[in-house]
Amino acid sequence: MKIPKTGARRLTIGDRYVAVTIGAAALAGCVQIDTPDKPIEINLNINIRQEVVYRLDGDAKKLIEQNSEIF
Repeated sequence: MKIPKTGARRLTIGDRYVAVTIGAAALAGCVQIDTPDKPIEINLNINIRQEVVYRLDGDAKKLIEQNSEIF
């Protein structure tokens, strides 16, 4: 293995695999997933209000007034 003049050592492929493996093993104990004992409850306070607004043209309004028995 060649050592650069600056004194820094480059990692070989095998050294990189070892470093990644050690890093992954160190992080494996940090992550823990556990399911809750009780079901998750989500309360949604939703108020739905619907308004129907209609506007009639003057001619249509007169026609409805004249034929009110069909409506």
